[in-house]
Amino acid sequence: MFSAFTFAYALFEIPSGRLADRFGARLMLTRIVVWWSAMTAATGLAGGFVSLFALRLLFGVGEAGAFPSIARAFSHWLPAVQRGRAFGLAITAGALMGAVTQPLVVALLGVMSWRHVFQIFGLVGILWAAAWWIWFRDDPRRHPGVNAAELAIIGQDPPEPHRRAPWRAILANRNFHVLCVMYFSVIYGWYFYLTWLPAYLLRARGFDLQRVGWLAALPYVMIAVGVFAGGWLSDRLLRTATLRAARRLPGLIGLPLAAVAVIGAIATTQPYAAAFLFAAAAGLAALGVAPAWAVCLDIGGLSAGVVSGAMNMFGNLGGALSPVVIGVCLDRLGSWEAPLHTVAALYVVAAACWLVIDPERRVAT
Repeated sequence: MFSAFTFAYALFEIPSGRLADRFGARLMLTRIVVWWSAMTAATGLAGGFVSLFALRLLFGVGEAGAFPSIARAFSHWLPAVQRGRAFGLAITAGALMGAVTQPLVVALLGVMSWRHVFQIFGLVGILWAAAWWIWFRDDPRRHPGVNAAELAIIGQDPPEPHRRAPWRAILANRNFHVLCVMYFSVIYGWYFYLTWLPAYLLRARGFDLQRVGWLAALPYVMIAVGVFAGGWLSDRLLRTATLRAARRLPGLIGLPLAAVAVIGAIATTQPYAAAFLFAAAAGLAALGVAPAWAVCLDIGGLSAGVVSGAMNMFGNLGGALSPVVIGVCLDRLGSWEAPLHTVAALYVVAAACWLVIDPERRVAT
């Protein structure tokens, strides 16, 4: 059921990213949020496996393209020295609200049916989409609230006209390939915290359900901190260092340390130490996430939606693979250690990729 969403989301990332390049963030984010809000509300109407599985597939199809569309908005509205922090804030907000939603759902279930909870959450998205459509403009020069001083910071040149995507140049570019491998490796580990970590704490470390709830929320918080810190650090470095160093350094620092933290969590006999080390690993691995999205704008140019969509597609394919690998290892080997070592190994692979990624070389000129 989890993978139904993730695979559909991954497969439609590139087409949706292309639509973001073609039609802009205003139309695409309105369409995406209305779609996912409708699917959220419809989840409360599911009657069994088939209907819920179909809704999860449609949910993934419709939500695909959200971050590439955000990337298009940032590319038009923000100078390069602010994009890392902007991506950091956007992903941080998502991670923090993912943590807040857990106790909020529990509170609502005390006064209403779970079906109504989904419908209330769907309504929130519809209200946001209406506000976004009314307020936002793809070209900041057309927004009545943007003054001349702000345009001077953003850059007064209007967005370049749409052009056909240079697919051959993009697909032949080594920078593009390595970026996708890096994000696949990072999100592979991310999905362990989102899916199997509660079961690990319960079964392998012997925590009771109440403690598991709090300890499983820690990686969300640390991911939020890590994503924001990585984006802030990248933009801060950009003032004094080259673009290459500013974008690479957060991932090169965080990912090797994340691998060490995962190995430490596996090796320790102290349950609380293991929980805290996994939370630390989640935050450290997240340091390179916001710079990765900024790199998509750096190297993508007019095709930033396609590049960011492809990177996110491979990331979510890694995310879909991760819970399957863990489940198979538990079923066939009866072992938590084997799949968790793959998380640490892929963190090392992601760090190696950052040594190759060059944000100063565009995929096409």
